[in-house]
This record gives sequence, C-alpha cells and structure tokens, in this order.
Amino acid sequence: MRNILLLIEYDGTHYAGWQRQKKEKTVQEVLSHAIEQVIQEKVKLYGASRTDAGVHAFGQVANFKTHSNISVDRLLPAINFYLPPDITVKKVADGAETFHAQFCAKSKVYQYTLFNSWIRTSLNRKFCYVCGFQLCMDKMIAAAKYLTGTHDFTSFTTKARYEKDRVRTVKRLDIKKEGNYIYFTIEADGFLYNMVRTIVGTLIEIGRGKIAWENIKGILNTKDRKLAGPTAPAKGLCLMEVKYES
Repeated sequence: MRNILLLIEYDGTHYAGWQRQKKEKTVQEVLSHAIEQVIQEKVKLYGASRTDAGVHAFGQVANFKTHSNISVDRLLPAINFYLPPDITVKKVADGAETFHAQFCAKSKVYQYTLFNSWIRTSLNRKFCYVCGFQLCMDKMIAAAKYLTGTHDFTSFTTKARYEKDRVRTVKRLDIKKEGNYIYFTIEADGFLYNMVRTIVGTLIEIGRGKIAWENIKGILNTKDRKLAGPTAPAKGLCLMEVKYES
C-alpha cells in the first residue's frame, strides 16, 4: 500500500477549520472527497495541523494510504480538478510507509498578519486583521522575547480545561513591520487551542500600552487566561510551514 503525501494551501474563510465535522464544511472533508473521486477508494486523510475556522494555510501537510497505482504526476492535476478554487494541492509525493503528517511533525510555523491603519484594505481583507491603533514595536518585541522557550501556556489558550499538557516550546517569535503591515511569525513544537491568536492579541494590547510589556512574564506564570489580551480574529492567521526531520 502506498503512502501519499500532499502539500496544500487554502483560504479558510468559508470553512469550519481543517478537521471533519458533522454539520459544517471543512477542508479535510472537501479534500477527502476530491481524492476519492480520483482514486475510487475511501481514504483516511491525516493533516499536520487542525487549523480552526477561518484560519488559512500556505503549507499544510497531509497524507493518506491507497492501493491506487496512479502516478503522483497524474494525481496532482486530477485532485485539483475536483477541488474548489479556495483549496489547492501544490505538491504530491510518495512517502515512507511510517510517515504520519501529524505525529512526525517536529514543529509548525504560523504567521499572523496585521494591517496597522485606520483605512481598511479591500484587496487583502480576508487575510489580515485591520487595527488602527498606534502600536509600539519596541514594546511588542521586548515582550515577545519572554514567550520564547518552554513554558506552560495556560494563560494563552481558551480551552485550558480540555488540555492535559499545556507546556509548549516556542522556538522563535519574530515581529516585523513592512509599510502598514505587521507580521507575527511564531514557530513551536505544538500549539494549544487559540494560542497563537491569543499571543498576538496580547502583544497588540502591549503595543497599545494597555498592558505593560514587563507584565508578560507574570501573565505566563499565573496561568490565568483573564490576564492575557483578547483572541485576535482568525482571518489574520496562516499556517506557513510544517517541519519534519530531514
């Protein structure tokens, strides 16, 4: 049996996230159906990251096993033929039998895009959060340094009671401004529910001066969600890359 690997991008605006649900349309469901149309088999499709409703992906990774002997060169255009315009398979490859998109992942990279202007953007409106407040980059960057490393991120998840292990290792958290855009790029070994969006929401509050940047360490240590900032809107978040051992 072959193990097929997929590299996928999607606009998550009209989906209830990646993971299949009973009553809502999801990326996993739509992509699985397209694959089944091509190979004429039922598939179990495994994704590297269960992106939430409205979250996008530039580099989602998935895999499925099949008895089909259709070449990867033919699978790529055939699967895309059955997909809507907001989901695209960018690459198809044969993988090792033991590869699992989720469990073999070593880290994931997300990017949050903020449009920092009171004048909205029309062309990029689905992929960024418009925030007109004047933000202090230095304060946000200083606070971000305290969030790197291994910590209990209970204060930065909205479903703490459902997570038994809330310790994650943030490998990097970069903040960069280009024109009106501010990009928050965060890489970690894993993420809690709404963790990235809550970190961004907290950093925005720090940039506005609503939370002192020196308090970020205390917010981490108290493990109290009420002390952190609001959860930033989903549309600004994009899964950029999933990293595996080379």
